[in-house]
Amino acid sequence: MISEFKAKCVGMLKQVQKSGQPLTVTLRGRPIARVEPVVQHKPGKRPLGTMRGRLKIKANIVRSDFEGDFVAR
Repeated sequence: MISEFKAKCVGMLKQVQKSGQPLTVTLRGRPIARVEPVVQHKPGKRPLGTMRGRLKIKANIVRSDFEGDFVAR
């Protein structure tokens, strides 16, 4: 499939974007790459769960002591 991908790359990429279905590129029958469409979201809005699994809470987030971090004017 890699030779077919090389020959028809742009057309195949357009088809991935249009259909929304990923494309797996193989070399001698083994997958070597996966092409997925870019999902465009509305500016300012993130889909729920976007950051899931990317953050780690290392301290108490319900109660924090920031009293010494700010100076009153």
